Order: sequence, then structure tokens, then C-alpha cells
Amino acid sequence: MLLARRPRAGLVLLASALLPLACTRSADSTDTPATSAPTVTKAPFGTAPGGKAVDVYTLTNSNGLRARIITYGAIVQSLEAPDRNGHLDDVVLGFDDMKGYEGNSPYFGAVVGRYGNRIARGKFTLDGKEYRLATNDGPNALHGGIKGFDKVVWTGEPFHTDSSAGVVLGYTSPDMEEGYPGTLQVRVTYALTNANELAIDYHATTDKATPVNLTNHTYWNLAGGGTRDILEHQLQLEADSMTPVDSTLIPTGEIRSVAGTPFDFRTATAIGARIGANDEQLRFGRGYDHNFVLRRSGGAGLAHAAHVTEPTTGRTLDVYTTEPGVQFYSGNFLDGTLTGKHGHVYRHRYGFALETQHYPDSPNHANFPSVILRPGEVYDTRTVFRLGVAR
Repeated sequence: MLLARRPRAGLVLLASALLPLACTRSADSTDTPATSAPTVTKAPFGTAPGGKAVDVYTLTNSNGLRARIITYGAIVQSLEAPDRNGHLDDVVLGFDDMKGYEGNSPYFGAVVGRYGNRIARGKFTLDGKEYRLATNDGPNALHGGIKGFDKVVWTGEPFHTDSSAGVVLGYTSPDMEEGYPGTLQVRVTYALTNANELAIDYHATTDKATPVNLTNHTYWNLAGGGTRDILEHQLQLEADSMTPVDSTLIPTGEIRSVAGTPFDFRTATAIGARIGANDEQLRFGRGYDHNFVLRRSGGAGLAHAAHVTEPTTGRTLDVYTTEPGVQFYSGNFLDGTLTGKHGHVYRHRYGFALETQHYPDSPNHANFPSVILRPGEVYDTRTVFRLGVAR
């Protein structure tokens, strides 16, 4: 098996095929007995702007969990998981059809790239040359630009094994698309396992040096249905520090301890407990919209990043990743103007995101882990979302 050749220190390069899924059981895991083999089906979902057909792949594991992945934006369109009474409900925000995703979707469920998160003033210098990007978030570039990976149609190839069902999605980003150098060949694999995990593997190669920072922008609401806010969700993060930002949400370059601040989620705390505190960083983000520096005691490899519990349903979410950071976003810009699945209106803070990633604006901060991928190197990262129930 060919291992990825490592670039300079900082860029996580791990052969995803060698990384086991996070199958370790805990007291809050869902231990529903398997009743049938995992399945994957394909159906039409509509037509993207420009006329390309969009498909939906429905992944079902042996416990009855279902995930729907569409080829537009590599989007997680729905994910149904049981509560403590065994009732299945959709725990991610999104739309019923393509019309919603064509409109002003705030990246619901999408793979974002070529660079997830923000790049200051839409520019960076690489090997002595300055590159300019579209500025689509005030003065800054966000989530790959005006037409990032969330707005293209990916190819899809389904698969299933005795323990999982999934789809391999592919996209070729041409040289200078949205201002980024190099032709980038990208592959994203979704697998729904019998351990009630949605595993996402990201793979990319390039023919020119380029920044790469891929992540998934799913909005979670473990209460189900997206019908109330997420402020009572209990969040724990494996992070002793975070990267503070300026008023445009660009990191200052500082790595700051979370101790004694509203950003200390080292023990489980309600998302809403301190969100209204008199804190400059919370004012800048209108809530939480910040990168947390993950504590990685085991070094490189898959490590636990976050645990979330929804107290009324008992649903839990554990996040594992090979990435050095996670952007915690508390749905601050949801404002009731979007009507999502089943006619539900998504109001302020009706969803949260945990975007595993390298740090925002890394190309402009030499002290941050490198995001530069070069020819001959392989970008391979993994994130696993494990769903469970607190007993």
C-alpha cells in the first residue's frame, strides 16, 4: 500500500485506508442489534444551475440509520438517528430539493474548498508570488470563493461492505479556479458504518503548489427536525486554546488559552451558557465562530475532538479527526429567513457546526500548521461523526 509522502511539518498527511474508524464503545453508544446488511441506493435529486443532473445517494446501515448525500456540493442532505426511545429523526439542517440549495444556502451540509474558512483580504503569497481570490465575506475570501466546491456537481460511485455503505465523490478543480493555482484532483468518501458513524475521508493531489483545507459544513441539531435552538446542547471540546480574531473574523496569529473565558469547553457546558457574555471575541463573532486548537496527546492520527449531548432526546455526537483544529460555529447568522426541510423555518441558532480543519488564514501565518500541498504529495485527512444515545 502506498503511503502519502509528507511535505514540510504541519500538513496532516495520513493514508486514510490505514486509519481505523472510531468504533470504541462508551456508555452512551447506540447498541441497536444489526438486522440487515448496509445498503446504498441512487436516485435523481434535480438539476443544478447550468443543467447538470444531481443525484442523491441514500446510505442505510444495519441499525436503520440513514444518510442522504447529494452530488451537488457533496452535501449531507439528511441524517436520521434515534433518540433514547428509538425514534428516528433528522439531525442536520438542509433543504428538501435543489431549489433551496440554489438559493442563499449558508453551506448547509456541504464540502467547502479549495480552502475552508477565511483568507484575509482574499490574498496570499506562495513561493514569492501573490495570488488574489474573490472576496465574498466582507473584505475576506470565505470557503473557496464565489463558486467553491459547495456549488459544483461531483461524480459519484456507490459502494457497500459487510459493515458500511457509502459513496465516493470526485471533482477536478482546474488551475486558477477562484484564483487558486494548480489543477486539484479531489476525492471525498462518505461511509455510514454499523457503529453508527458517518466517516468522511478527504483525498487530493495537485500539479502546482496550492493551499488546501477541506472540511464539511453540516449544521447539527440533535433535538431533531430543526425546530428549536441549540443553546441547551452540552458541548465538550478537546481544546486548551483557540485562535482569536479581529473584527472581520480573521485570526490575529495569537494562540490564546481558553482558561477563564467563555471559550472554555474543556468540560461539558451548555452552548448558551456564556454566549451572551460581555466578551470582545463573542461580539466579533456575534456568538461562537472561532477555531479551537485541538489537544492531540497521541500526535498524528485520528483523535477525539468533541462530544455533544442533547438533554431532551439523549442523542449524542462524538467527533474524531486527523485535523489540528475545529471551527465551532453557533448558527449566529441564521435569522428565520430560510425555510428548510418539511417547511421548518431555521431561526437564530437553530444549528451548530463543528468544522474540522487547519486554521483559518493559515497561508498568511507562518506560525500556523502548513496548508500547502505540492506536486508529488498526497492530501489525506479523515473525520468521523459518531452518533449515540445517553442512557
